[in-house]
Amino acid sequence: MQTKAVLSQADVIQVLDAAQKEADNNGWPVTIAVTDDGGHLLALRRLDGAAPFSADVATQKARSAALGRKETQVFEEMINGGRTAFVSAPLQGLLSGGVPIIVDGQVIGAVGISGVKPDQDVQIAKAGVSAIA
Repeated sequence: MQTKAVLSQADVIQVLDAAQKEADNNGWPVTIAVTDDGGHLLALRRLDGAAPFSADVATQKARSAALGRKETQVFEEMINGGRTAFVSAPLQGLLSGGVPIIVDGQVIGAVGISGVKPDQDVQIAKAGVSAIA
């Protein structure tokens, strides 16, 4: 039987705090979502000034990164590169800002960020992931 790491609530808080620190240091009002490896929401933190709809977008980015096992930026680039049929995939949030959390080569969850420019969303998500992975 194979075994793998799973996110604890303490891990989730570390991810949220690290992502928020990166956002706060840059003055970026965002929403931070953390999911498990199945894309199920474990935590959501909407910072002051973040648009209400960013909560859903961040959640969907995290879900897509977890289920797709890769950064959502890959999906966005694929679609923008002409593979438009991919928009029919059963995923939402196919925009930059979703980053999987990988431990020992296995996806154990994901972080999704929404609220600022795509590269800034990715920067914040990677800061969150780096807190534990």
